[in-house]
Amino acid sequence: MKFDGRKAFRVKMDHRQPVNLMGSDGTWRRNCVLLDVSQTGAKVEVEGTLDVLQAKEFFMLLSSTGLAYRRCELVWIDGTTAGLHFVTAHGKKKQASTPAAATQSSAQAK
Repeated sequence: MKFDGRKAFRVKMDHRQPVNLMGSDGTWRRNCVLLDVSQTGAKVEVEGTLDVLQAKEFFMLLSSTGLAYRRCELVWIDGTTAGLHFVTAHGKKKQASTPAAATQSSAQAK
């Protein structure tokens, strides 16, 4: 579903989906509930203090073992709710890929 004038489609969670936010150095961790998610970011409800979210980057752990995760930056905070932006390994925003773009990339590589 596309709302709030966003470029990426967001999926709202019908059930409480627990996730964790963790500092990139592993020194802090916060329990959260995933409210919605898109290819470029997410909205979470954070339990506990939000002061640690001021870090440059942190991880959103999607599994209890930490094997599924996304690297994030804080975009906004409103009470206990926070907006996160997913970053790639190169530090740039992750771009949505389209079938046409993938075809063009394949053609240029040949």
